[in-house]
Amino acid sequence: MTSAPAGRRRGRRRRRCRPAAPGPVRLRDALDLLRLPRLRALALCAVLLGLTTVSDAFVYLLLQRRTGIGEQWFPLLPLGTAAVFLLLAVPAGALADRIGRRTVFLTGHALLLAGYGLLLWAPDWPALPYLVLALHGMFYAATDGVLPAAVAATVPGRLRATGLALVGTGQALARFCCSLAFGAAWTLWGTGPALAAAAAGLLLCAAAAGFVLRPAAPDDTLTLPDDTLPDLARRP
Repeated sequence: MTSAPAGRRRGRRRRRCRPAAPGPVRLRDALDLLRLPRLRALALCAVLLGLTTVSDAFVYLLLQRRTGIGEQWFPLLPLGTAAVFLLLAVPAGALADRIGRRTVFLTGHALLLAGYGLLLWAPDWPALPYLVLALHGMFYAATDGVLPAAVAATVPGRLRATGLALVGTGQALARFCCSLAFGAAWTLWGTGPALAAAAAGLLLCAAAAGFVLRPAAPDDTLTLPDDTLPDLARRP
């Protein structure tokens, strides 16, 4: 009786050792991700900060009214934000990997708050439009990649895209609600009180986010490598 060739036996052995393919991702799996304490904290902070982040269109309208920019220049305002973002997104990501994602993420919102402060109280400097647009672009550079990186480090690899979509949807919905609320406040109170209320809310929400996203221990960054469990994704 002849035995099967060695190559055929090895092929059968590899097929037997191959792990079973994961099943399809269901909607219930996405909702179950909210049982993860750290992902729940990240989603909560994204929603809170989104509720106090004035939409870009309102920022540009406020800047135009504040500085008297001509209508022919108004379509170019988003280019200022985009240019600063393009210049600083990669350096901000590298800085977040070096000093911690939580620090860079909260600093980005502090820069946005500074931009609100300039729109509210700064004198009519010629450089005011450039300063506001620079702070606006720095805010996006410091936050757009950092939050997804923290979420990706928190959820299982099989559900990584689902976790990113879950947090992103909550943030987008919160910003949509902020746009509605800010538009209503602008109509009822005027631009100054509406922006002051948004700035006060952003300050409170940023302080709450800093508390919720605090590291578990002061020496976490020394005992755990950042690419394994980033400080923004550590469990409090």
